[in-house]
Amino acid sequence: MNFRQNDAGDATGVPKSLEAMARQAGPARIVIIDSEEPLPLLEADEHYKNAWVVLLQANIPRCMVMIDLTMGATAIQSRLREMIGRPDISRSNFVETTPFPNSALPRISVVVPTIVTRIEELGHCIEAIRQLDYPDFEVLIVDNRRELPKKDPLPMLVESKPWLRVIREPRPGISAARNAGVAEATGEIIAFTDDDVRVDPQWLRAIGTRMTSFPRIEAVTGLILPTELETPSQIWFERYFGGFGSERTFDPITLESARSRQPLLRGSKILVRNAADEEVRQFSIYGVGAFGAGANMAFRKSTLERIGGFDPVLGVGTPAPGGEDVVAIIDILWSGGQVGYEPSAYVHHRHRREYGELLKQIDGYGLGYTAMLIALIRNDRRHIVSILAQIPVAFKWKAKQGFARLRARNAGTSTTFASTSLYPSTLFAHEVWAFTRGPLAYARSRRKWMSINSTDSKLDEKM
Repeated sequence: MNFRQNDAGDATGVPKSLEAMARQAGPARIVIIDSEEPLPLLEADEHYKNAWVVLLQANIPRCMVMIDLTMGATAIQSRLREMIGRPDISRSNFVETTPFPNSALPRISVVVPTIVTRIEELGHCIEAIRQLDYPDFEVLIVDNRRELPKKDPLPMLVESKPWLRVIREPRPGISAARNAGVAEATGEIIAFTDDDVRVDPQWLRAIGTRMTSFPRIEAVTGLILPTELETPSQIWFERYFGGFGSERTFDPITLESARSRQPLLRGSKILVRNAADEEVRQFSIYGVGAFGAGANMAFRKSTLERIGGFDPVLGVGTPAPGGEDVVAIIDILWSGGQVGYEPSAYVHHRHRREYGELLKQIDGYGLGYTAMLIALIRNDRRHIVSILAQIPVAFKWKAKQGFARLRARNAGTSTTFASTSLYPSTLFAHEVWAFTRGPLAYARSRRKWMSINSTDSKLDEKM
């Protein structure tokens, strides 16, 4: 397969049965353009036949399009002009937030959990954070390894960086690591990202500005864009999920609980308001993951203290590897709080390059989702009524989504990234099968967490 060799190696792990489909998933160049600058000259080369183009207006991502680079320079320029001229992304359709002086912005603590297995990516993550344009912030790297190796690469990676602190949390799981970071944080706001993410220089300023402008908002999530689209697995992830959980949203919105005449269903529906404070739509609270992920989220510290932090039974590093970020957001909305989605607070995530890693990630999403539902019910029995009331709608929506995905998977015959939606049907099958295993995974994860805490307590008593 014609993929560029890089530091981490090229695409591997794609079974022979998918080789033909993998060849159609050719790499795509990622291009970010500014509507106020001259259009770039895009053309195909030996490596890239397609481009994934993101349009910025005033440093805010407004849309993205896939472009076939083999169509010729004139057609490409026309396509770019059409993108800039779309009426739904004109300046009149979004509200620009008034910038605040540096003195008015709150202190922010950036927390990055890691098990130090992706050394190069962690280095890129730290370097991107160093370049943040924000007046007052600290960086906490939470070392979540159970045991430290004799040859530890982390000290060398963080040396000569006085603005960065390393915290040890040996209890496994990203939730435990995040909670450890929260306990040590000195900021009014705590922003979270992952060690395979590169934040935009304006990331914290967008978060701080949104929370300062709207004091009722208790958490802010943001846009997640890919760092690269080099391998079939990375492209399949984009096609299947549209990024994380759903197709990307490029408009700032505010989420809050919708009113209900039935007390037992209070909080089960979420109201979406746009930047003009107009009601856009309503949806189930259990679908809020479409508007946020742990790789890009921020909370007021007081809010995390109120909801009890992240559930340590959920999340990567536990038998129930997901859902902890969504539970935290649901807890805020369920209790009457507001959550803001801010596309100008964007980051770049490196999707899994290998097919086996992609399947593992999708398994984690499926397991995490149903494990999340069990965790919510355990914390508040009212979720039982809410979930049961929405099962028919959820089943219909999931069936419709699955049918649409499978139909899209079989729709294209072109070999270009811009015109085909092909991805393996095994992705959908893995996700559905993982749903069924989530409750058991939650039970195992809970037993493991209690056992670890018990063992650690006994060790502390002996010391």
